[in-house]
This record gives sequence, structure tokens and C-alpha cells, in this order.
Amino acid sequence: MDNIQLSEDGCRVIILDQSLLPGEEKYIELETPEEMHEAILKLRVRGAPAIGIFAGYAMAALASQMLRPKAISSCCGASIPSDDVFMQTMREKGDYLKSSRPTAVNLAWAVDRVMHAARTEMFRARQKDPGRINANAGLRRLADAVRREALAIHREDKEMCRAIAEYGLSLVKDGDGILTHCNAGPLATSEYGTALGPILLGREKGINLKVFADETRPLLQGARLTSYELQKAGVDVTLICDNMASTVMKNGWIQAVFVGCDRVAANGDTANKIGTSGVAVLAAHYGIPFYVLGPSSTIDTACATGEDIPIEERNPEEIREKFYEKPMAPEGVKCYNPAFDVTDHSLITGIITEKGIFTPPYNFSDL
Repeated sequence: MDNIQLSEDGCRVIILDQSLLPGEEKYIELETPEEMHEAILKLRVRGAPAIGIFAGYAMAALASQMLRPKAISSCCGASIPSDDVFMQTMREKGDYLKSSRPTAVNLAWAVDRVMHAARTEMFRARQKDPGRINANAGLRRLADAVRREALAIHREDKEMCRAIAEYGLSLVKDGDGILTHCNAGPLATSEYGTALGPILLGREKGINLKVFADETRPLLQGARLTSYELQKAGVDVTLICDNMASTVMKNGWIQAVFVGCDRVAANGDTANKIGTSGVAVLAAHYGIPFYVLGPSSTIDTACATGEDIPIEERNPEEIREKFYEKPMAPEGVKCYNPAFDVTDHSLITGIITEKGIFTPPYNFSDL
């Protein structure tokens, strides 16, 4: 069963609730925009590609709901809403979804992509029958266009993951030690993942890599998700605290660093889970190649440098008390809890996408 999928009626999104892992594997159904927004905000679904897949399906579900008699009645009384009303309503819902995680470019990318598909279908219908330019172009066709595009996003992500895995695997050899930070495996994508893709594909091909997974504070995705995925796949994985990365590098146990990304700027600066920048600095010090793996959709050429990437700041309680039986910090102490940091392009050996391996100086103009 896929971690993200549409319900049979197309009006709900079904996800594996990642916030409960590894203790409980539970699938939940999301129907309202508020539930979908909360799922992204609370990291029930997370990982840049997975958020993109989820956003596409969320928009498809909301579009299908617009066809319900009750929705039509509340939107436009007893009449069938026009294609303009449909598009305006979907734009508003899409903007609401986008507000849940501003750093992850795949979220806005997926929402905009399915909206473009609907808009293209609307214009096509109007050109076919100019006399109906201000009338309903067929809401079912618009909703179907959104659904088709959402399915295409998911299908393309699977193909993308395989390609990234192949490129990444070409950079390592059997027995190498890989350090990774946060989670960029199948849970964060569709299958294989990005940063974990070469490791899982290597396992299938008999190329065994030894992985050291940072726990990744403050949300512990490395401990809860990466070690869970790799152990389940039979990979040799060792969990370490974030402040142990320098030691395992110094010991000579790490031959490469593979990390995912939530946004890549035009100059190659990369936003990923907080702590990634520190890992890159350590890798540079010890002469270890540092690779960023992600889909080309994560590259934001409209964003000149990492300084232009918005960084989400999360609830301080995640530091003070989350995962603890009782608070582990003094009551009222100030906390700074950014979700991401930006790794300077000068520290990155290569950026691996489904289109190939990009090396400095970065030029993404052909993407």
C-alpha cells in the first residue's frame, strides 16, 4: 500500500501517519482543507517529494468534492457553479495548503501544477465553444484534469526516485560508510527515496553500504524514520546522536554524506533539515564528499541564493518537552527552533537529480 493515495471515491487522501512511527503504523483519511493543512504542518506527511505528491492528491480530492450537490448548493445556491467559481475556490484552497510549510518548494510547485492543468482544460473547452466563454466549461472535466495531473506527479516521482538512486549509487562502492541526516527515504517520497535511494537500490543489487543515521533534532526523523526504514530493509544502519557525526568521520567510517533537500537555490545553496549545514562543514574539514539528492522540482531558479529561502520556525515546545515524559528544560526558557538551515553551495560536492549529477559551478538553466 502506498504511503499516500486517493480514496476510491476520490474525495479523500489516505496517508500513513508518520508522526506515529515507529511505534504505530496507522493510515488516516483526510477530507477537509483543515485536516490536510494540519497533516502537513504537524508532519503527518513530510519530505519534499511526498509533500508534493500529497498536495496534488489533496487538490484532486478537494476538486472532486466540488462536484457534490451539497458543495454546489453552498457555493452557488441551487445553480451549478461556473468554471470561474470553481477555479477561484480551488485557488483559495491551494493558497491555504501552501501556507502550511513555506520552505518546501514542492508544495507550491504541486499546487500550481494541478491548477495549471485545470486552467489549461478550461481554456481548451472555451476555445472549442467560444459562445460559452462565461459559462460552465464542465466541472467534471476540470476535476478530472486535476486528478490526472496529481496521478502524474506520483508516477513521475517513482521514476525520479529510481533515476536518482542509480546516479547516487554510481558514486559509492560496496562496503562504503554513508552518513545521512534527517529522513529522505520512501516515507519522504514514493519509493526508494532520494538520499536513501542509492542505499536501498544498492541493497537490491547486492551492494551493501553501512549507514550512520543522525538522530536529527528536534523532531528525530533520523531516529524514528530513517533507522526504521533502513532496518526494515535489512540495511546495516547505526543510529548516532547529531553531535557524534564528527567522531565517526574522524574514525574513517564515512566515505560519503547523502542528504535530501527541501529547496535548492539557483546558485546551489540548499535548505534541508536543521543541522545539515553543520554536517557539511564537518565533511569539508575531513575531506568527505557531501552530496545533496532531490528531484529537479526542488530546484527553485527564481530563488537566487539561500538568503532568499524562507525558513520555517516551529513551536518551542518541540525542544522543551516533545518526546520527553516531562519537560527537560527550565520553564519559560527562550527557545529558537528553526526547522531548516541552508548549506552553502561551496560545501556541496554535487547535487544529484533525476536529470543527472550537477557539480560546481551550478547551472540549472537547462532544467
